[in-house]
Amino acid sequence: MVNNIEVSNHNFCQWLVHIKLRKIVLLVIIILVGVTFLTYMNLWYVEKDSGITHGAHSHLDLPDESIAFNNYGSHVKDLYRIKGSVSAELRDMEFKRQKLQLEIQSYTKNIDQLKAEMVHQQTELNRLKISVEQAQVAQREALQQNTPELALPHRLVPNNLPEINLPVPALKSTHCRMFSCFDHSRCSLTSGFPVYLYDPDQYPVMNEGWDVDGFLKTTLKQVLGYNPHLTGNPKEACVFLVLVGEALKDTDDVSENVGNHLNLPPLDSKALKRLPFWGGDGRNHVLLNLPRRDLSASAGDVFTSIDTGRAILVQSTFSHMLFRPGFDLIVSPVLGPPGGDVWQECSRMLPARRNYLLSFQGEMKVQPTMSLEKIRDAETSEKSIKYSDLDKFIVGHLKDMTKGTTSDKFYFEFECVPASDDNFHAGPQDWSLCGTDSSRRAFLKESTFTLIFGPGTSDLVSTTLLQARIYEALRSGAIPVILGGDQVRLAYDEVIQWRRVCIFLPRARVTELHFLLRTIPDTDILLMRRQGRLIWERYLGSVQSSLDTVVAVLRDRLNIPPLPADTVAATSVFNETFQPIQVIVGLDTEQDESLGPLEPPYDSPAFRRNYSLMLTQGHEIWNDWGDPFRLYPALPMDPLLSSDAKFDGSGRGFRPIGQGQGGAGKEFSESLGGNNPREQFTVVLLTYEREQVLLDSIARLRGLPYLNSVVVIWNSPKPPSAELRWPEIGAPLHIVKAARNSLNNRFLPLDNLQTEAILSVDDDAHLRHDEILFGFRVWREHRDRIVGFPGRYHAWDINTQNSWLYNSNYSCELSMVLTGAAFLHRHYFHLYWKWLPQAVRDKVDEYMNCEDIAMNFLVSHVTRQPPVKVTSRWTFRCPGCPQSLSEDDTHFQERHKCINFFSKVFGYMPLMNTQYRADSILFKTRIPHDKQKCFRFI
Repeated sequence: MVNNIEVSNHNFCQWLVHIKLRKIVLLVIIILVGVTFLTYMNLWYVEKDSGITHGAHSHLDLPDESIAFNNYGSHVKDLYRIKGSVSAELRDMEFKRQKLQLEIQSYTKNIDQLKAEMVHQQTELNRLKISVEQAQVAQREALQQNTPELALPHRLVPNNLPEINLPVPALKSTHCRMFSCFDHSRCSLTSGFPVYLYDPDQYPVMNEGWDVDGFLKTTLKQVLGYNPHLTGNPKEACVFLVLVGEALKDTDDVSENVGNHLNLPPLDSKALKRLPFWGGDGRNHVLLNLPRRDLSASAGDVFTSIDTGRAILVQSTFSHMLFRPGFDLIVSPVLGPPGGDVWQECSRMLPARRNYLLSFQGEMKVQPTMSLEKIRDAETSEKSIKYSDLDKFIVGHLKDMTKGTTSDKFYFEFECVPASDDNFHAGPQDWSLCGTDSSRRAFLKESTFTLIFGPGTSDLVSTTLLQARIYEALRSGAIPVILGGDQVRLAYDEVIQWRRVCIFLPRARVTELHFLLRTIPDTDILLMRRQGRLIWERYLGSVQSSLDTVVAVLRDRLNIPPLPADTVAATSVFNETFQPIQVIVGLDTEQDESLGPLEPPYDSPAFRRNYSLMLTQGHEIWNDWGDPFRLYPALPMDPLLSSDAKFDGSGRGFRPIGQGQGGAGKEFSESLGGNNPREQFTVVLLTYEREQVLLDSIARLRGLPYLNSVVVIWNSPKPPSAELRWPEIGAPLHIVKAARNSLNNRFLPLDNLQTEAILSVDDDAHLRHDEILFGFRVWREHRDRIVGFPGRYHAWDINTQNSWLYNSNYSCELSMVLTGAAFLHRHYFHLYWKWLPQAVRDKVDEYMNCEDIAMNFLVSHVTRQPPVKVTSRWTFRCPGCPQSLSEDDTHFQERHKCINFFSKVFGYMPLMNTQYRADSILFKTRIPHDKQKCFRFI
């Protein structure tokens, strides 16, 4: 019907113009004929009055010449007068004709504008109809919803001290498990796992002559202060931490004499029972024995023959008899710094195969700490003799490997040079380490694999020396090969998948060792090395990471979710009394197609998986992309429902296209579709003293479907002008004041970012609505990756052969999508500030550059996937905008340096190449006339 009306209006206009032109032409012809006729009649009357005829007259009949001349002169004047009158009339008619033509053009223009306005209003009407339908669906879903949306719960903590119970018998305590010896009533699901620390100076638990390492005491209290679970109120505590080790002999002569003379053990069991919250049996107490310097097996275990009741033991050395699986915890010695960035300690992961295929430095010794009687018993024991013979065979076979004809190189050192103070000591019939820390690190950095022997006696499940060797190997990037790995357990093995890091081999299979190592390809070597570095940096590299890991493992046992990740308060640049001026911007005539419904802001559901995340994806959280120390509102790796679930029992929130039947452009624009429920996105704009450019960019967002809000990060120390007229775009607008001018502020985890999808945009970028929405739809299918528009890549410098270059030329592959116009998940904002090494952000501030490169490094490192580029556009800068930072001559030189520095921090080049670009389905596709493409120009 609308099309018929439009055709009728068009025909009517053409007919009207045709009729007017005909009238004008006819009028001109009539005037010309009339003028000619009047002139002729006038001349005829003149001839008649003068007696002039056209017959044959004699010249005698002609009037006098003077009279004729005067008459003809007057007639000529009359003719000139008539001509002037006719010309004036013609000019007047031409003026009227031109005026009519201008009116016709004005009417035609108005008609075209009304047509465009009608199309635009029709598009808006269609969008409003879609919006109403979507709102009705949301209302029905809300009415049908039986369970509330989960959010952060209220904390439920106890309000009393532990009651005094009778001490448990020693036999019962040796069989303790979490269900039998732990008081779960103090650790509710919503408690947040509060932890109380006994001050080691106020509550000492060591015997006379022994003392806790001063460095450990100071460092432990310092780093635990950064742990969000620490509480100063013992009434609400879930667990109580007691620092036991590292136990060292007191240097005071009197104390040393007393302690050594009485042969007292390091730990005083009576002092434990005197702790004010011990409760008689030590339930919910955690005894921390964290070795740092003395790594011998004998000093690693201080709990032997000590009544520890129902307390959890945490140390590096355990025997099979003492260790209680699922209750006690094996940890790594704290050999690193207190905290901070530890990436400088790690070596690069490349090349995959290093100078030595396998290395070992150590010597088997029988420590004099054993009594002669025990040594004789060990020597006469048949089991001990066979064990010793096996060790001799292993050493002999390893020496034979170095004499073979293979091209592989080995470095084995079985006899140490005179011991230095830095040597690690072994336990009875165990292997010690040779050399200093620096010399061992040098060999490990040259080794693809390093050999680590299990404990010398079969009754040990773990030793401090073993854990220390694992620590050293992972720090240097040498893959541990544990000979005797079938008898040992490694630190935090209830949550860490050590088989992805180490090779476990029984002693009897030493003859297969060389063959096994040769079968491992470069890809798996780098995969294991990368995984080892991840484990070392996250859980072993510093005192703080070690202590945080102990707390996290205990909390994980109880299925208590972590505390929520910290956010940054979004402080407005305006004070509470100032109200910024908002104006309604003009209609955007560029958009003449319905791109989606107009909806009120809809925040992404947050914390839906508070209690199920660690149950279903616990291994990924601990070993892959997760962070077991914090709880995030949502993750880009959250699982998806199957396609039929949205139609069979789990359809709440989903908006399938054509209600599940699919469809072309019309149906496509009416519903969001995809594999995820409905959602919106937030636009984050970073700006610095380009007010008009910013306002124009904001104004272009008016009427954009699925827009939740716009957050402008005001990087300038100077506040915006009070006279600025901020565009009213139909969505909330937040102007956030940055603490300082930094490009890192682009990725601040602000507390007003209420959607998972974030569109990071420069203030001078110009994107059409259809491009933005297409990018949003593509991101919904690649939620863990950067999806955007300007593509770049890292190129190998063929001149130096040892560095990378940043390249923005046209290329058939890319490895980066710049965050000046890209979608990414809000989770990466948290990782950028909480996980990314501080050195990277410092380099961004130093150059005032490269924050987009840093984010690409981070996402590619976590996902091992390249970004996704959409559409074919390459430039997005608005014409006439003030100069940006990227136009500086040093811009590209700094980006070259950034890429090479970041690769050193990460230990390798995490960026991945891709030859893929996303364009819309049905783009450049011939479809029936009654169908629409998904996007007209994409």
